[in-house]
Amino acid sequence: MSALFALTCALGTAVTLFGDRRDSAALAAGGKIAASASFLAFAVASGVPERAPHGVAMMVALVLSAIGDVALIGKSKPAFLAGLSAFLLAHLAYAWVSVTLDPAPLWSGLAAIPVLAVAVGVWRWLRGHVGRLAVPVLAYIAAITAMVVLAAGVGAHGEPADALLVASAVLFFVSDIFVARQRFVAPGFINRALGLPLYFGAQLGFVVAAAAI
Repeated sequence: MSALFALTCALGTAVTLFGDRRDSAALAAGGKIAASASFLAFAVASGVPERAPHGVAMMVALVLSAIGDVALIGKSKPAFLAGLSAFLLAHLAYAWVSVTLDPAPLWSGLAAIPVLAVAVGVWRWLRGHVGRLAVPVLAYIAAITAMVVLAAGVGAHGEPADALLVASAVLFFVSDIFVARQRFVAPGFINRALGLPLYFGAQLGFVVAAAAI
């Protein structure tokens, strides 16, 4: 049954992209809501809430992500800020998932070097485009950077599920670069075509990792 929810999430992603391509806001919104609801159902069916303590934190992160998905269906600035806030909190929750899994400080420290370098590069790329949103965007970059760095520390455990957690965090980071490009730099379907599959793939990866750890 849980695999069916993962498939539904993938189909919802495809419907969202089809709707975007056809300029059908209703179809795109429906597909996105279905995909988000599916990764939540996938988590519950996979037993993530029972995987204490990290499973509870993972469910909080997934719910916040779903809230962010719904908020970002809107095109207004308040909708964007609501989505940004929800995802910022989601990244902090994902970071807390890693904290509960005892990340290796050395590995997190080593990972911080390239991850911070990329984060700084992203900020330099965006800062001329974000206007008055500079502070929330910078806070968001800090939160997602912390998520990836802490996940890298969990990867030191060497288990496949730990590696999947790291990969999912990286995919989420990359998907958000496309969101930023869409919002601030160069809007276009390519951002959605690349970013959405990475994002929903990351969410499914987080679920599988949390259920297996």
